[in-house]
Amino acid sequence: MKRVAFLLGVAVSILSAESFSWHESVKVIRSEPIYRTVTIRTPVEECWNEEVPVAGSDGTLGAIIGGAAGGILGHQVGGGSGKTAATVGGAIIGTLVGKNLSEQGEARPGYKIERRCKTRYKERTENRFVGYKNYARYKGQQIVKFSDEPLKRIDVTVTVSY
Repeated sequence: MKRVAFLLGVAVSILSAESFSWHESVKVIRSEPIYRTVTIRTPVEECWNEEVPVAGSDGTLGAIIGGAAGGILGHQVGGGSGKTAATVGGAIIGTLVGKNLSEQGEARPGYKIERRCKTRYKERTENRFVGYKNYARYKGQQIVKFSDEPLKRIDVTVTVSY
């Protein structure tokens, strides 16, 4: 009965159209799992302590402290109108002495410990599952269809044009 309906449908299609199509299901001959080689990079942080030199100061702090101390001492020494001159002179001399002492005291660089880190990558390769390659044959032609799981049948659409 189905065959008669099919042939009748084909005959009507032939008389009224220049092409017609139908669907068939083809049995899968074999299914092969497909794997792809991938490279996996894993970051690894390597850290260590390193001794680094600390540069001496430019003497600014020593100059400020020396200038203030010299100004105070000069103010104590002077008297009358010479008090202002003694204060200014003490401040100037104190600034020069403080700066000089500060630079000499830190002329030898010191050291401090700094934490240093570097990121490296470990690489490894592995085969990862991609899917299945399913093979079938239809009228002498090989059909290949990719899928997430092995198939039992592959649906094909056949179109005849004239």
